[in-house]
Amino acid sequence: MRAITWEVSGSHGFETAWVQRGEGVLRARGRAVGTVPEPYWISYELETAEGFVTRRLTVTAEAEAGTRALDLLHDGQGRWTANGEPLPAVDGALDCDLGLCPLTNTMPVLRHGFHREPGEREFLMAWVSVPDLAVRPSRQTYTHLAPGRVRYVSGDFRSDLEFDDEGYVVDYPRLATRLTAR
Repeated sequence: MRAITWEVSGSHGFETAWVQRGEGVLRARGRAVGTVPEPYWISYELETAEGFVTRRLTVTAEAEAGTRALDLLHDGQGRWTANGEPLPAVDGALDCDLGLCPLTNTMPVLRHGFHREPGEREFLMAWVSVPDLAVRPSRQTYTHLAPGRVRYVSGDFRSDLEFDDEGYVVDYPRLATRLTAR
């Protein structure tokens, strides 16, 4: 188990994820607190199947409006449900992308080795906004720039991310920077 903490400038907050990785699979639990777009805290658990394909993301968010919960489930055949309700808009997506969470950039990068070798690919993601936990389709492109450097593009947003050798975000300009223990 490895703990990773980021200062999340995009939310004016912090996130810590406890990550366990095996051969082609990843499990994580995390907590985040932020003040943008409003004060909130979230707790999440992420589980992937073989090939770092998202299997399940459970999230609890608390904000001024109250507490919300999301159980986002991928059936392994390309279909998704949110709290048991079908999500046809994200059918075919392999991964979730939890808003303001640098950890969820890891799955496509590990699956395709973008942090180590050349390549570019567009993905459909089940994007989860924070703190309302609404799930929307998001087209995202990942492009290898150099070892440890990957360009992320979604709509008009573009950022060159830095990853460590294990495929975890070190620096995500305009979103998050990993903190190191002293």
